[in-house]
Amino acid sequence: MPTLDTAFVRRQFPAFSEPSLAGWAFFENAGGSYACGPVVERLHRFYRETKVQPYAPYPVGEAAGAAMDESYARLAPYLGVTPDEVNFGPSTSQNTYVLAHAFRAGMQPGDEIVVTNQDHEANTGAWRRLAETGIVVREWRVDPATGQLDPADLAGLLGERTRLVAFPHCSNIVAHVNPVAKICAMARAAGARTVVDGVSYAPHGFPDVAALGADIYLFSLYKTYGPHQGLMVVRSETRQALANQSHYFNADEARKKLVPAGPDHAQVAAAAGIADYFDTLHAHHFPGSHAAPGERGRALHDLMRAHEQALLAPLLDYLSARNDVRVLGPTRASERAPTVAVEIPGDPEETARALAGHKVMCWAGDFYARRLVEAMGVAPEPGVLRLSFVHYTERAEVERLIAALDRVLSTKT
Repeated sequence: MPTLDTAFVRRQFPAFSEPSLAGWAFFENAGGSYACGPVVERLHRFYRETKVQPYAPYPVGEAAGAAMDESYARLAPYLGVTPDEVNFGPSTSQNTYVLAHAFRAGMQPGDEIVVTNQDHEANTGAWRRLAETGIVVREWRVDPATGQLDPADLAGLLGERTRLVAFPHCSNIVAHVNPVAKICAMARAAGARTVVDGVSYAPHGFPDVAALGADIYLFSLYKTYGPHQGLMVVRSETRQALANQSHYFNADEARKKLVPAGPDHAQVAAAAGIADYFDTLHAHHFPGSHAAPGERGRALHDLMRAHEQALLAPLLDYLSARNDVRVLGPTRASERAPTVAVEIPGDPEETARALAGHKVMCWAGDFYARRLVEAMGVAPEPGVLRLSFVHYTERAEVERLIAALDRVLSTKT
């Protein structure tokens, strides 16, 4: 396994050559990452050259449609699925809301769904609302000390009327990586389908959705170096079983059945830039390789993960050594994603503003995981300080973050 070439990586992101961002260290990637160059270029090209009705019977319309088709075709193999299983929508929250309606149409009063209190509200609130229609909602609860989910607790919630289990790949607060394949297998054995929220995991390497066994896998492209769209993988068998949410004549259209409003044409076209970037990154680190996209994706996942863990370990060590803060979630880098939520003295928003004075970008709050922070004994207002990074972060930036934290937190004790 080669070492990630961060200098090369950062050259692929326009933000790192933007004068207004010079000298700033970005640690709010869990809220949205920088866009890679190919995405920016494709978006600009679509608006400049092909901003017409896609698939229309004239050259520019055909080119617009082909640009959109490319995103389905290029991203699908990186996710281990087929192009007709890829869906684009306005956001993950909106996609989940639509899915809840699609599932409800095929359920009977008394049927059961399992949700967690570890999730971002997007993948729990929409499902909980189905209780208003007679669906039984069972909550899989975290350990209040660790914030983690125990699969043994799920076993006691599954029954013959369980139709769905919705849970995160990892939390946007505690960041513990859940054993998705194991959980999906448990749900499948009980006759239930799974909806996995991958928003906080996918930025650290695209998952092989087929290998995980998830029926639906959701994440946000604007957190994976792309445009502001949500992507959901819906496996073919599950899509066919769900009720149409589009116009009646779109019921048999794989791309339209679960996206009633239709996606943003330009942003869908731009999404292929993520695959461009992954291809470039793989070619640089694995010269001469002729690996298929799925294999490239797995290699990049491991490459990113190794780099991120190496940077995460000293941050966790520093925070764990302090007696005035509490890290939510695991303190071992190998067990979590590099999203670190910290309970600190005073107002975390004030701390975030103080860190901005040191040219460190981060933020504070409950990050739409209010049920989780409450379960862990944290008041959602003011919430926690959150520090998050991805593979383009440099070691020197983490060192600057630690130094800035040390100065700012020392004023609170």
